[in-house]
Amino acid sequence: MKLKDEYILYKPSDGEMIAVATGEEAKSFSGLLRGNSSAGAILELLKDDITEDELVSRMLERFDAGEEEMRAGVSEILNTLRGVGALIE
Repeated sequence: MKLKDEYILYKPSDGEMIAVATGEEAKSFSGLLRGNSSAGAILELLKDDITEDELVSRMLERFDAGEEEMRAGVSEILNTLRGVGALIE
C-alpha cells in the first residue's frame, strides 16, 4: 500500500504532521489529516509502497512500544487513511 501522490505532507513542528489532499483528491476530501510524530512517521513511510507488517516492523525500530500496541496504532492510522481514500492498495 502507498499514500496517494496527491497528498502533500507538511511538518509544522517536530511533534506534528499534516497531510493535505490536492488536485482531484481535494474534490473528494477537502479536509486535512493531522497527527503526532508517530502518525507522521507512518505517513512518511507510506510515500513508498509498503505492507502493514513492514510498517509495524519499521515503527518498532523507531519507537519504544510493544508489538501489539504498535500494530493497533498502525492499524488505526491506516483505517483513518482508508476512510478518506488516501491509500493505494
